Amino acid sequence: MMSPSDTASRLCVGRFAGAQGVRGLVRLQSFTADPKDILRYRPLFDEQGRDVRIASGGQAPKGAKGDVLVLKVDGVADRDAAQALNGLRVYVDRASLPQLEDEEDFYHADLIGCSCVTEEGETLGLVRAVHDFGAGDVLDVAGGARGSLLLPFTKAVVPTVSIAERRLTVRLPVEVAGEPGRDRAEPDAEDAA
Repeated sequence: MMSPSDTASRLCVGRFAGAQGVRGLVRLQSFTADPKDILRYRPLFDEQGRDVRIASGGQAPKGAKGDVLVLKVDGVADRDAAQALNGLRVYVDRASLPQLEDEEDFYHADLIGCSCVTEEGETLGLVRAVHDFGAGDVLDVAGGARGSLLLPFTKAVVPTVSIAERRLTVRLPVEVAGEPGRDRAEPDAEDAA
């Protein structure tokens, strides 16, 4: 596994998603804005810090989401070796990525550890992760009085991102905005009467 110092200097840019066929081709889900951009970054590393060398490829398989590429990886010669990579994340040195010109631009990794505060000043916690379950980015926030929260990372819910201040301003969705610490599945005493 990568050490904490490596995770600060490396960003996750993709994840292997299993074998494609029987000849050692591998499916790679790219987390870059343009999925093929992942092919430009060198060197790539896996979670153990080993080099990942892409030998060839970069085509999207038929019927796959647009962020999946089929590749040939050095040292992977058959389906079993390709399948063994399934789920393994791929990283790039942060210095290899383009410098962001606009102060409003950031990488998802920059959000990790930022505090989330409502417009009213309630501290919701810190961003633990940014997920994409298929319907858009979701912030995984924990450490506040409301417990763990999964918040859509949209302009409506997160109107202000200040990487310099390590702070996100949040407008809680109606489904989450109930009283802190209250189990929303439990009805009020008045509702039960």
